[in-house]
Amino acid sequence: MSRNPSSQPDQTATVDRRAFMTSLSAMGVAAAAFPSKLGAAGAAQDAVTKSMISAAAGLAGLEFTDEELDLMVEDLTSTREGYEELRSVSIPNSVAPALQFEPSLPWERYPTESTVFRYTRPRELEPPSRIEEMAFWPVTHLAEMIRTRQVTSTELTEMYLSRLAEHGPTLECVITTTEELALRQAARADAELARGHYRGPLHGIPWGAKDLLAEDAYPTTWGAKPYEDQHIPDDSTVGRRLEDAGAVLVAKLTLGALAQGDRWYGGRTNNPWNLEQGSSGSSAGSGSATIAGLVGFAIGSETLGSIVSPSTRCGASGLRPTFGRVSRAGAMALSWSMDKLGPMCRSVEDCALVLNAIHGADGRDPTARDIAFDWDPDRPLSELRVGYVRSAFEDDREDTEWKAFDAASLEVVRGLGIEPIEIELPDDIPYGAMRIILSAEAGAAFDELSRSGRDELLVRQTRGAWPNTFRKARMIPAVEYIQANRLRTIAMERFAQTMEGLDVVVTPSFGGSMLLLTNLTGHPQVVIPNGYRSENGTPTSISFVGKLFGDAEALRLAKAVQDATDFHTQHPPLFAV
Repeated sequence: MSRNPSSQPDQTATVDRRAFMTSLSAMGVAAAAFPSKLGAAGAAQDAVTKSMISAAAGLAGLEFTDEELDLMVEDLTSTREGYEELRSVSIPNSVAPALQFEPSLPWERYPTESTVFRYTRPRELEPPSRIEEMAFWPVTHLAEMIRTRQVTSTELTEMYLSRLAEHGPTLECVITTTEELALRQAARADAELARGHYRGPLHGIPWGAKDLLAEDAYPTTWGAKPYEDQHIPDDSTVGRRLEDAGAVLVAKLTLGALAQGDRWYGGRTNNPWNLEQGSSGSSAGSGSATIAGLVGFAIGSETLGSIVSPSTRCGASGLRPTFGRVSRAGAMALSWSMDKLGPMCRSVEDCALVLNAIHGADGRDPTARDIAFDWDPDRPLSELRVGYVRSAFEDDREDTEWKAFDAASLEVVRGLGIEPIEIELPDDIPYGAMRIILSAEAGAAFDELSRSGRDELLVRQTRGAWPNTFRKARMIPAVEYIQANRLRTIAMERFAQTMEGLDVVVTPSFGGSMLLLTNLTGHPQVVIPNGYRSENGTPTSISFVGKLFGDAEALRLAKAVQDATDFHTQHPPLFAV
């Protein structure tokens, strides 16, 4: 029987470093060989001993009797041999585990058929004297110009390709410009429109892909040096669906290496409002390029803040959709139970247009579901039931200016005729402890990279960077990973009770535990700019968390707040036309 010890067993002190690390492998938490490689081969040469098991047990916070250790030695030797058999098989990043996360609780049901898609068509738009003046227009405006044939997709594409060439190096936001493909897709869009075939509001609109989305004609680097020349002979589902909608891929944009931060193998992606500051990440290039007017819109991904954070830093309108709303097929896997793909745009309604094109099951990602997405921005806001996290608005954060902007955003909501209901998040759940779910899945996704030693090629080698996280992940016992997921179920049930009767919750983008909690539960979050700091002009943001598969409701309220303000219409002066 195992017990929680007050201290590690005495045997631990007598174990040398090699034996100690070997013992971790014996307990199912592979040994780390110094300085950089996980030493599976070296560990296999040593017999499993009781002192090894005791050392590993101490790391896990457990203690076993001498008799219990005797019983474990032979079985753990056999178990470790099984690890070697598993490692002899090369498993591509695209292969998901046989287990999958389901954000919906068993009693919840959702409509599957969409009934309405109605979007804003601006009236009396005229072409500017120079097409470059359209660089910062939202998709709704660009779409109307193409639909009415006042500008061609080819003209728009050439304009954005020119801006990518001019400003991409300054922002370090572009990995690959897809000029040949873009011009071919733009010519097709123009030819179809000439024949009277209009695919919808994304027809002919140039866009940028975070470079974790596969595009078979170009490398897919994941922003990481070990994969700089990687070619994936397929297209992502999101890429295919955008092409089917008539959109034009003009660039593969930067991401922090393996979807962490804003540093990639070519440098650091910069904030277009302040070039001394990184753009945040990991959807670094998607946020930077969109707000600098280098693409019409972009696709980002989020596991734990990677759409919300760069959208905030760069001033984008971003949507992290409900988990399972958008297929991740053809996208780099980091955490199978937490990864989401979503749009990063210059307006909320642009996000709705993009989501309409990319959502739904595809037969490739088993978590992707066909759930209705109805969009009609003219539906009355009185239908929405809105809450707000009072404590998050009243916290003692250091950035008092941002706190004032958040309070002002809440007043805008009230000015729309909505009196939000006070709510609080369950505060008796250790949300931070559940981060091991992400760490364990990321460690598995890049296990082969770690064991090969090629993780030393990654640009960041700090305590919080991926190489160290992947190694630490080998020390997470399988039991604790499963226990964390069981606690996740409790968190889902508790948050469902909190959200009962509500469609949307207004919250500071980084207030309290909301960002971590909702990435674990799979709820959608819309983020919009809500102010600019007086000191350096950089943006702040406010967020709207929807109920599960309530992306449309969160977008509707966010759009109404955005329409009542002008923060999204401001552009970084360094990249003005």
